[in-house]
Amino acid sequence: MMVLLYVVLAIVGVIILLALIAPKTYNVSRKITINRPVPEVFNYLKYIKNQNEWSPWKKKDPNMKQEYTGTDGEVGFISRWEGNKEVGTGEQEIISITKNKSINSQLRFYKPWKSQSDAYLTLREVDDNSTEIIWGFSGINKPPSNIFFLFFNMDKTVGKDFQEGLSELKRILEAK
Repeated sequence: MMVLLYVVLAIVGVIILLALIAPKTYNVSRKITINRPVPEVFNYLKYIKNQNEWSPWKKKDPNMKQEYTGTDGEVGFISRWEGNKEVGTGEQEIISITKNKSINSQLRFYKPWKSQSDAYLTLREVDDNSTEIIWGFSGINKPPSNIFFLFFNMDKTVGKDFQEGLSELKRILEAK
């Protein structure tokens, strides 16, 4: 009986130790320069519905169900989706817009697991006809689920999707 108690205590100890050393936060982002002026890029990006044209997740499930609440391009606009297992179920709400500088939103995922992240699109003028865009998201990994991130590289996995989306965005905007 004592051996079983020691085994259980050892397992609990390992879980606690892993939760303590596992990452508590994440921030994944990628950037690209688009040969278009900041106002033109900003006026395209502020509309969440335009993400359907360049989002890597829309390509993973072109038949996902979507619904919208509010006025696109304004604070409070919500885009909801329900897709396949690669896309999951969730919603994106615009929480702040700074003209020609940034669009910030909150991502709320419900499936395949529940989580919340802060997403951002930040714009910076490179010159009169070039705009650098940083697309990313950040959040908190709560223990003990943060242990998962010891074995899963979110930056590598999601970063690849961000880069794919930004490349498509560049192609679309530079073709206009």
